[in-house]
Amino acid sequence: MLFSPKGRLGLMFLKHYACCSDRKLVEQLNGNLEYQFFCDIALGDKRLDNYKIVSQIRCELADHLDIDSTEKTFYGHWSDFIASANQATTDATCYESELRYPTVQKLLWEATSWLYNQLRKTCRILGTRMVRSKYLKWKRRYQSFSKMRRKTNKKRVSLTRALLKLLKKFIGFEDQLRKSHDLTFTVRYYRRVATIRKICKQQEEHFRTGERIKDRIVSISKDYIRPIVRGKEVKPVEFGAKVNKVQVDGINFIEHISFDAFNEGTRLQSTVYKTQGLTKRKLKVLGADAIYATNKNRKFVTGHGIKTDFKRKGKLPKGYADEKKLKAQITKERASRLEGSFGKEKEHYHLKKIKAKTKKTEILWIFFGIHTANALEIGRRMHANLNQKAA
Repeated sequence: MLFSPKGRLGLMFLKHYACCSDRKLVEQLNGNLEYQFFCDIALGDKRLDNYKIVSQIRCELADHLDIDSTEKTFYGHWSDFIASANQATTDATCYESELRYPTVQKLLWEATSWLYNQLRKTCRILGTRMVRSKYLKWKRRYQSFSKMRRKTNKKRVSLTRALLKLLKKFIGFEDQLRKSHDLTFTVRYYRRVATIRKICKQQEEHFRTGERIKDRIVSISKDYIRPIVRGKEVKPVEFGAKVNKVQVDGINFIEHISFDAFNEGTRLQSTVYKTQGLTKRKLKVLGADAIYATNKNRKFVTGHGIKTDFKRKGKLPKGYADEKKLKAQITKERASRLEGSFGKEKEHYHLKKIKAKTKKTEILWIFFGIHTANALEIGRRMHANLNQKAA
């Protein structure tokens, strides 16, 4: 391998610092000596022509990523530049995957189209006749539907019924073809077919009963992604990884990451333990929004002597003015610094749309995006500290 272990990590940090595609990153690496020095390589008059090397390294690192132990190592190196280690804020955000908006018709057509093309290839190899389906007719009908500016409910229902019937026909033919010829395919093929079967079952049940789909699949290629209801006015549902983060003096760490929806309010206790495990200090102040302020969490923070910005219940005690000022300062820190970091990471560190193709590589992408922002912030503090000493 051309890149050393240090260089591979450097390449991942550089990916989010440069905020560009894998191909563009390799092109810049070929012509930038500083980038080569950072990635621990010296190309000289040679040039990298393997544009997939960034993706290959990403896949390799994703198989070995341990978030907790790696973040402890990072904090150990950064601790001299992190003040107020006994104070933290926490909140959750969603890092969206690069995914088209998954309507029922789009999802069913993608499944139908993929399976049809696979069946045609298989039939051509075996010399077997393809099942009759009028596929081209339904393709034209779907294309006409997708171009409509106003899609009536009548047309949606009609097309959904037709696509479900066509998909079930292809699934039955695929099963018959595989059993009669004793065929063997790749693991990826079997997984994709299993995903399509599950989609067909989910959507057929939903079409028949109208009930909400549990564990709904929204993409045939990314079967691990689930709809996450965030309740935002502009974007009520997001599709990607939900991350519960803890911030210590402006430096963010991942407390929990999942592609399934979860209630961040249940993560407060683990957030406290995660922070204390990183800093090796007892947490005294914790900022969190109203969703964390459950009775169980209130009892926990009171028992551990942790100050929060939770709104008080019942009658206010005497001398509440000072406590109110502290709560306001904690809320301001969380609302401006922590929530501001979400937007900064998404806009400037390649986390607006996660373009990785697998679950593990998406998690690695998010991990390096967050810690690239952290590393640059620590670098600025180091530089300021050196200037202060020089003065």
